[in-house]
Amino acid sequence: MQQFSTHVLDSSQAPSGALDASDALAIGDANARPHVLFLIDHLMALGGGETNLLKVVQLMPPEKVRCSIATFRIKPEILQSISVPVYVFPWKRFFHLDAWKAVIALRKLIRTEKVDIVQTYFETSNLWGGLVAKLSGALLLSSRRDMGILRKARYALAYRLVNHLSDRVLAVSEEVKKFCVDADRIDPDKVSVIYNGVDIKQIAVENSDDNPFANADWAGASHIIACLANIRRVKGIDTLIQTAQRVCQELPDAVFVIAGSLYERDYSEEMQSMIRQLGLEKNVRLLGFVGDPVPLLKMSDAFCLLSRSEGFSNALLEAMACGVPSVVTRVGGNPEAIADGENGFLVPVEDDAAAAEKLLTLLEHPERAAQIGQNGRTSVETRFSADVMIQKLIGVYHDLLMERDKK
Repeated sequence: MQQFSTHVLDSSQAPSGALDASDALAIGDANARPHVLFLIDHLMALGGGETNLLKVVQLMPPEKVRCSIATFRIKPEILQSISVPVYVFPWKRFFHLDAWKAVIALRKLIRTEKVDIVQTYFETSNLWGGLVAKLSGALLLSSRRDMGILRKARYALAYRLVNHLSDRVLAVSEEVKKFCVDADRIDPDKVSVIYNGVDIKQIAVENSDDNPFANADWAGASHIIACLANIRRVKGIDTLIQTAQRVCQELPDAVFVIAGSLYERDYSEEMQSMIRQLGLEKNVRLLGFVGDPVPLLKMSDAFCLLSRSEGFSNALLEAMACGVPSVVTRVGGNPEAIADGENGFLVPVEDDAAAAEKLLTLLEHPERAAQIGQNGRTSVETRFSADVMIQKLIGVYHDLLMERDKK
């Protein structure tokens, strides 16, 4: 697979390093395919949005769609895993010369590389990038991946403008679509729902013999409960730790392993202190960033994510795909993936007692847990596979281009 170096652009540079039509594919002219530019604020940590974007560009059929990525910051390790052109527009503040240079460079990229659709992720890309995309003649596919919990109030007017300019708004769940319609007053016909998808084939082929956690000091625990989440208040890690305290009163050798970056420094320190104060140092382990969570999930007895808000959880889908029975909060798109008691459990937000009760049900009744886990895997295979996600995305691209050509 061919690798591309990052291209740092300013207003004096023309886009370079993208595939020429002559060498992009042996099957034909690269310009015959729609060119989709994925614009994301940063690729510094692999949260839900970042993971989704990288999965999309990896799995999108190159004979159908030409993909490239633009971002403001990227971690070198993440860059190494990307097989499409990546362009970096380095700037930090809107009212700064670098921001205006970035506007010129992005506009030049869109026009020179004949970008058909700009698909945006996160706030700055949705707002700043959305305006530049429209001014440059591209179609705008604006993503909404949460329930507005991280949205800054001062950007309300800008969102109203971008919502009006967007050719289509992409929501990750029906609940997020409802938020777009009710809170942002977007025409329901303008909002398409495409669930995150899991690469089931990749998960199936991963060899458990190569598990990097096999020799961890907690690997022999009586029960392992996994959580995939960056350490942020919205992810409810404090409620998870309180849940762990309750579970470990009944199962003292159980271990909760949390895989995720220490995203919010103050909150991360608060959580580490909380673990010490509750005497859970042996029962709650913060693993930090984990590039591939599948080996961890495959050795786990249960998955637990007690978020205060979610758009649609990639981590939950990965756990379900691995056949791990899950306990998650009834927020955002979680109820669209989980039928309570059938393929997982739903609990109220902030309710550590309910979460502990459901986890103990799974841990103390392995046969029922196995059946729930199998039901979860079946749900992913039929509704939330990467293949389904990619085909629906291609359908949205096709519809947008057809609408454009009719004008």
